[in-house]
Amino acid sequence: MSEISDKMSEWEDEVLSSVLKRYPERGGLSRSTGEPVERLCTPDDVAGDYVTQLGFPGAYPFTRGVQPTMYRGRLWTMRQYAGYASAAESNRRYKFLLEQGQTGLSVAFDLPTQMGYDADHPLALGEVGKVGVSICSLEDMARLFDGIPLDKVSTSMTINSPAAVLLAMYIVVAEGQGVSVGALRGTIQNDILKEYVARGTYIYPPKPSMRLVTDTISFCTENLSHWNPISISGYHMREAGCDAVQEVAFTMADAIAYVEAALAAGQDFDDFAGRLSFFFAAHNNLLEEVAKFRAARRLWARLVMERFGAKKERSARLRFHTQTSGVTLTAQQPENNVVRVTLQALAAVLGGTQSLHTNSRDEALWLPTEESVQIALRTQQILAYESGVADAIDPLGGSYYVESLTDRIEVAAREYIQRIDDLGGAVAAVEAGYIQSEIQDSAYRQQRQIEAGGRVIVGVNRFTEDTKVDLPRLTVDPAIEREQRARLAALKDRRDNAAVGARLQRLQDAARGTENLVPPILDAVRAYATLGEICDALRAVFGEYVQVTTV
Repeated sequence: MSEISDKMSEWEDEVLSSVLKRYPERGGLSRSTGEPVERLCTPDDVAGDYVTQLGFPGAYPFTRGVQPTMYRGRLWTMRQYAGYASAAESNRRYKFLLEQGQTGLSVAFDLPTQMGYDADHPLALGEVGKVGVSICSLEDMARLFDGIPLDKVSTSMTINSPAAVLLAMYIVVAEGQGVSVGALRGTIQNDILKEYVARGTYIYPPKPSMRLVTDTISFCTENLSHWNPISISGYHMREAGCDAVQEVAFTMADAIAYVEAALAAGQDFDDFAGRLSFFFAAHNNLLEEVAKFRAARRLWARLVMERFGAKKERSARLRFHTQTSGVTLTAQQPENNVVRVTLQALAAVLGGTQSLHTNSRDEALWLPTEESVQIALRTQQILAYESGVADAIDPLGGSYYVESLTDRIEVAAREYIQRIDDLGGAVAAVEAGYIQSEIQDSAYRQQRQIEAGGRVIVGVNRFTEDTKVDLPRLTVDPAIEREQRARLAALKDRRDNAAVGARLQRLQDAARGTENLVPPILDAVRAYATLGEICDALRAVFGEYVQVTTV
């Protein structure tokens, strides 16, 4: 035993035991994994030495951050995920947010767009513009960014199965503004594996879907040097119910699958690795979340070196966007959500995020109003300019508890990755339902804790009150759908439909072969082929994926 262990045993016998007899500790003190929280951590709980476990900011293994000066040099990008109704309506919201000090755009698309359907498709009925903006054509994309110089702003687009199509539209809009493709900065999510696990907005089977992902990575590597062609997302899996360890492990497993697919397609790891980005959730347990971000950064750096033999240090940097957790927000006492979002945003900043979205207080009820969005943005700005937490690099580094928990999360995540490797990798694990089952079990356990009162949700299972919510509400006018369909019909009437047909046929021919699909998608977009038409052309070749469930 070490001297510290001896002293700790003395403290437990001589000081702690008598206090516990008079004042027992609260029960149910556990992390998201269900494991109990350690009462006290000491240097004995921290593995390894400083250089190998922590190192310095901007240097391997990047535990303390991916930039040498972190926020002392430049603050994180402040994004507010936004989009609703028509492109014109969303454009007004973007300009409002930019006027309020937002430093990057983040586009939310409606469900039909996410599923590759135009507004006039029968399955789009009643859903156009409801949970995001409706984008059917190049004209819509031009309206969405009207008056917003695309060489001056970084844009993130949360789109997956049709990601290549929306990226193509963005590129052509930029060309119309006179902006070179190489000047574009931003990210498309383009993470299809987590759709099969947690969200369900997939179109094609896994194999052709992975081809679209790797084709997009290849195209961006060659043409868009400042663009992130994928944002590998643990966020949606966390929202579906997984715990902090699973969020890290499943995200890393997906990332490994994407890298291996890109390598199999003939790409060089160091050519594209520096443009891989990640996307995590921030939940309420402040210290666990900080440790999670630090563990993810170190684990990715080590995986990259071990598995892929990265030759460039920048290839091992895990850069990530964070969004505060929607699933933790409550419809009851929605003002409390401002506090929750503040804690979650603080965890992201202390954990070293590169970009951040803060949810609005009313998102458990309806689309956020401008007032609510402004409060959410101001939360980031107060953290950045008033709290002091951005002034020091990794200010919680060296905390015995945080370092111990960082180690624990990394080790536990590695164990999960090994189990996924044993199943044949992330794609095989998804097809076998393993990851889905693990998330479901975790979600069930957490819900049981809430229902039993072991996990307190203020305003829901404790400190409740019977009062009516009195907040302004944002609604989408049903006329938006009719107007969007009318615009789409007018476009189809005046475009060169023969040219559209030829471009779509060319895309199908390419899909039957092995060439990169992004250039023919770009050609189809330039001819004003719609999102639905392009996705249907690929559906005809690839088919549609139907998830098989067993009882």
